[in-house]
Amino acid sequence: MEINEKKVVGPMQHTLPDDPSHHSGFTLRGFLVGCLMCFAIAIGIPYGSMVIQGTRMGLSSCTPAAFFLLFVLLASAHILLGTLKRNWAFKRGELITIFIMMMVATAIPTRGVVGMLLPMITGTFYYATPENEWASLIHPILSDWLVVYDAHAIKEFYEGTSAGAGIPWNIWLGPLLRWLAFYASLYLILTCALVILRKQWTENERLVYPLVQVPLAMMEDDEKMGLLKPFFKNGIMWCGFAIPLFINSINALHHYYHFISPIEPYASVGLFRDSVFLRLRLNLLMFGFAYFINTNISFSLWFFYLINLIERGAFSVLGIHSPEELGPWTGSGPIGAIMGHQMMGALIVLVIFGLWTARPHLKEVLRKALDKDAPIDDSREIMSYRAAVCGFCIGTALMGTWLWKSGIPAWIAPFFLFAALIIFIGLARVIAEAGLPTVTPEMVPAGFVVSAVGVPALGAKGMIATGYTLAWAGDLLVFMAAPLANAMRLGSETSRRQRALLGAIATAMLIGLVVSTWFLLYLAYRDGALNLHRQYFGTFATYPSSFAAQKLANPTGPSLAGWMWTGAGGAIMAGLMI
Repeated sequence: MEINEKKVVGPMQHTLPDDPSHHSGFTLRGFLVGCLMCFAIAIGIPYGSMVIQGTRMGLSSCTPAAFFLLFVLLASAHILLGTLKRNWAFKRGELITIFIMMMVATAIPTRGVVGMLLPMITGTFYYATPENEWASLIHPILSDWLVVYDAHAIKEFYEGTSAGAGIPWNIWLGPLLRWLAFYASLYLILTCALVILRKQWTENERLVYPLVQVPLAMMEDDEKMGLLKPFFKNGIMWCGFAIPLFINSINALHHYYHFISPIEPYASVGLFRDSVFLRLRLNLLMFGFAYFINTNISFSLWFFYLINLIERGAFSVLGIHSPEELGPWTGSGPIGAIMGHQMMGALIVLVIFGLWTARPHLKEVLRKALDKDAPIDDSREIMSYRAAVCGFCIGTALMGTWLWKSGIPAWIAPFFLFAALIIFIGLARVIAEAGLPTVTPEMVPAGFVVSAVGVPALGAKGMIATGYTLAWAGDLLVFMAAPLANAMRLGSETSRRQRALLGAIATAMLIGLVVSTWFLLYLAYRDGALNLHRQYFGTFATYPSSFAAQKLANPTGPSLAGWMWTGAGGAIMAGLMI
């Protein structure tokens, strides 16, 4: 029998038999199981994070919950169905659909969207005090476009209600629908942008996508086509599985029985008169994914970490510092803003250089958008190039209008969008190439815009609206562009009905947004948000108003030094890429 081999880009080359199951794509069963998994994620992640406060399955752009559930699915339901009737076992295309939907859904319930949004659109009223003067400084200017305006509903949200009171949907529905429209626009932009870039990244530049190699290895079959995948028969895999299982189990037991000593593979060494610290930590998640990247990239990761450390130390010793205070999730301390600006400059050059390199492909995409008979083939994309280009333009217009309506001046809104897309696309590119399961920027759009144009240009209303952008572009431990980029790569592994994956992705987003919002509201009104996770409902809830109040009390103009440091970061990046 002739065997056709199909190669998966990356250090591991998987051999796939020429069986129909390997070339199948979207099916109704796969879609329905994916919906069920998304529902479980939308309930399970908030419950695990807010109530149990245990393993944080949604606290990374590598979407750990999706990997865990795929592992469980292949080890249980797949084998059970196949035992009952062989052709009932999940086909490869179905598993890809399910995993894509789970990745997308995992990026929503806590840090990705809902866990940040609900505290931030309520905290300004609940945490207002005579000392912080938010009632006089923020509330008269605050747009009802952004927040929930009902003191009693907010009080019950944080402190809980009497039994049977329920969620006051008449208060919440308006703000939630407005934010849903915003996230729909944002996700439309990201989806369309990544559809346009998929072929360039996957086929032309041949990026490795290390995070995708793991689920592909888990789904791989061998010539025997057994129900138990070869992945689960691999002794080396189980050795790798056992090490973090043992360490994490010991650490978990330590929380309950303090006489058990935890295992903490961590050390730090002070440098430059202890102004900076070289931190050494064995992160087994990073260690595992590092196996799938080439040595040049892995070397670059730690080498430039050392360069960053040396630069910080040298600046501290020499007294080079920046007085800028650019808010949460932007580099803090005397050196933080400098490093943030340099990172932003480097990301701008990375993205623009990537687009310049991709210009032949982008020209073909634009030609296809204008002429459906253009030669470039878009049949393997989840949407046509015409739909992607139109969707990107429509989403950008809608998102810009939303930002303007929230209070950001019309001429600054495009600049804000530019900064956000540079960060989202740039980090997605880094994850696709380097496979970092967790990566966060040194500067977020709010800090960059405030530094670039100054508080007077934004105005009081614009500054407050800028504070609320922290809900969607602040803590970027989890951001949708990363799972979407990996989803595009996985979608190319199926040979038919790729377009149906767009509906699956949109459904996963909708389930994640609606179900996790309902469930988190239910928990808050039942138990009181203050009794849930303190970081979300105590700390994050205050960030938009505290940032805006700080800048309005001490307004600063455009920072020339900030622009210079951004230029320096861009120049260094350009030198490295040329």
